[in-house]
Amino acid sequence: MEVDLKRGETLPININMTFPSLPCDVLSVDAIDMSGKHEVDLDTNIWKLRLNSDGHIIGTEYLSDLVEKEHAAHAHDDHKDHHEESDHKIELHSFDKDAENMIKKVKQALANGEGCRVYGILDVQRVAGNFHISVHGLNIFVAQMIFEGSSHVNVSHIIHDLSFGPKYPGIHNPLDGTMRILRGASGSFRYYIKIVPTEYKYISKEVLPTNQFSVTEYFSPINEFDRKWPAVYFLYDLSPITVTIREERRSFLHFITRLCAVLGGTFALTGLFSPISPIFESGRVHVVNEIRIWICGSITSSLGAAKIC
Repeated sequence: MEVDLKRGETLPININMTFPSLPCDVLSVDAIDMSGKHEVDLDTNIWKLRLNSDGHIIGTEYLSDLVEKEHAAHAHDDHKDHHEESDHKIELHSFDKDAENMIKKVKQALANGEGCRVYGILDVQRVAGNFHISVHGLNIFVAQMIFEGSSHVNVSHIIHDLSFGPKYPGIHNPLDGTMRILRGASGSFRYYIKIVPTEYKYISKEVLPTNQFSVTEYFSPINEFDRKWPAVYFLYDLSPITVTIREERRSFLHFITRLCAVLGGTFALTGLFSPISPIFESGRVHVVNEIRIWICGSITSSLGAAKIC
């Protein structure tokens, strides 16, 4: 172990999760760290897959529409000087209409039991922070009209994979395969993660920088009058110590030593049981003779003095 001296690097977070009770249109990935950087509804390197009620993929991947948003914003800026007032009215009308269409679409998806699979890689700064998956990307009024209250947002989830860097042989990520299904009241899940920087050194001397982590979890229920909206939070902190794991190949001398130990034990056990075998053999002969004498005596008594044995 040694002190972690890495500076200015990013921390890759690999996510692969399923939300069986929330459509893709309402889910967003948000991140914030101790440096004050706050990103809402992250699109970069994050993908969404629509799932039906049986968990099968329906439709295509929901890729980032960030590029389309930027193009629309630039087009709006180019014409802003000439039609500022009329564009503002069109924008408000478009927002209302788009919101209404989205509400209908999401309600239909909820009625059909649609879910969403969120996966990809988050590159965050190498400082303590958190990321969470929730409906926080929605306008508060739109969210209220869709769910009719925060207590109706079901954040049940399955974590297929959550890791902080590439995997090495024998690594165990404690959250892989975690399933949390809500049957009653909704609420927020919080996973408190302690990340341990790790270096895995192969026999070939190649070094793989990655991270291990430990985790504790906490669930806080939400009542009908609570203003907070449910979410799944991952709050992480980094250990200042780096752990080094080395691959080692055992030498031929080590193999010979273990082989001699096995052979020595075998011979020792053989020598231990060798003196006992004559005892069992003599006992067996004595019992046979006793049976033979008893049989002969019985026959002699029944036939008279005739000698048979």
